[in-house]
Amino acid sequence: MALVFKVRRSEPQLVAPAKPTPKELKLLSDIDDQEGLRFHIPVIQFYKYDPSMKGIDPAKVITQALAKTLIFYYPFAGRLRELPGTQRKLAVDCTAEGVLFVEADADVTLKDFGDALQPPFPCLEDLIFDVPGSAGVLNSPLILIQVTRLACGGFIFALRLNHTMSDAAGLVQFMTALGEIARGADSPSIPPVWQRELLNARNPPRVTCEHREYDQVADTKGTIIPLDDMAHRSFFFGPTEVTALRKLVPPQFHKASTFELLTACLWKCRTAALKMDAEEEVRIICIVNARSRFNPPLPRGYYGNGFAFPVAVTTAGKLCKNPIGYALELVKRAKDAVTDEYMRSVADLMVSKGRPHFTVVRSYLVSDLTHAGFGDVDVGWGKAVYGGAAKGGVGAVPGVASFYIPFKNMVRGEQGIVVPLCLPAQAMDTFVTELDSLLKPKAPLINTTHLIPSSL
Repeated sequence: MALVFKVRRSEPQLVAPAKPTPKELKLLSDIDDQEGLRFHIPVIQFYKYDPSMKGIDPAKVITQALAKTLIFYYPFAGRLRELPGTQRKLAVDCTAEGVLFVEADADVTLKDFGDALQPPFPCLEDLIFDVPGSAGVLNSPLILIQVTRLACGGFIFALRLNHTMSDAAGLVQFMTALGEIARGADSPSIPPVWQRELLNARNPPRVTCEHREYDQVADTKGTIIPLDDMAHRSFFFGPTEVTALRKLVPPQFHKASTFELLTACLWKCRTAALKMDAEEEVRIICIVNARSRFNPPLPRGYYGNGFAFPVAVTTAGKLCKNPIGYALELVKRAKDAVTDEYMRSVADLMVSKGRPHFTVVRSYLVSDLTHAGFGDVDVGWGKAVYGGAAKGGVGAVPGVASFYIPFKNMVRGEQGIVVPLCLPAQAMDTFVTELDSLLKPKAPLINTTHLIPSSL
């Protein structure tokens, strides 16, 4: 039986910077304003009751800290505009209008959520309420925050971000700064750096690398995932599962990262579950944090988008018939392609091709959040019990993406990775069968099942 509870929300309010901030127009980078980032991404943090904080209202602490943090991160209090006479170039109008904030109370305890605190979360739409009129990419609040107090004294801190402004690393930097100020600091330990011009296209632009992630592919067979009757499930991969998967790859790949190994396996199983024709082209898109690959590296404190969407392409038939090593080699090659020149080439492509969306037809996108640090964000109540993506399948085109989230399986007492996946219900059943066939001896793998309506 799914957990059901009631959430009572107050009227949304705008939280502006606590002091006057510069009124200016700040251009986003040519990596930031691509079509594939023009959506809002939800994250959620669960915090336990702390007896030393008894009588202190987390909503008040976070609101006050937010106003002070926005002095340093004042672009977040502005609104996005598309500049007229340009190729859809985005800029932040630093108006200091503020971030949207909702405080709420729920008649539920943290314990009621159970040991498996992972996506999909029950009543998520009430824990991060979509305030009417707030979800636009342009001319809307760039961040929405909801703090929901729980009956046990714990609370949930949910946040929705306009992805053109920051990636996971940039968002965690902002949330960490908010936590530091909530705990009494006068300023963030890492000063924010704008400098979006560092990732702008060259003049004249020159696309020097192959970028098949931006191929314009026609969906001739209707293989973009339908949004009706979607199943959301989370899968746990601990030491047992990872060891079982490593046994499936040849010796030269035994040093492959866990991310590469899981990505190869999930891509293969998901493709088989969607029952595509053997000759159809399929893609895996791996989010790669490119901050350290720039020469010189991006400055510490940079909070814009600093990642790439490298892609591996093959046919459904080759992927499904070949052993895991085949998919693993493709994944490794795609990840290794990201260099400083590759990122410059992406920025040039954006400007010369009208800022296209990455290909979603027969694509699966994976993003590794295991080192992002969401769980370490401390606003005064210690580290989060869970911190990270609020659900899988989010994006400008829903159903395409999965996130790898660090997770402690309380039942088995193991640290591992949880992966939320979104598939049509029938395909999900096939996916489970495919994955189980790789994981022998069988371990309890599926933690959560939740059918969702098509509105996600």
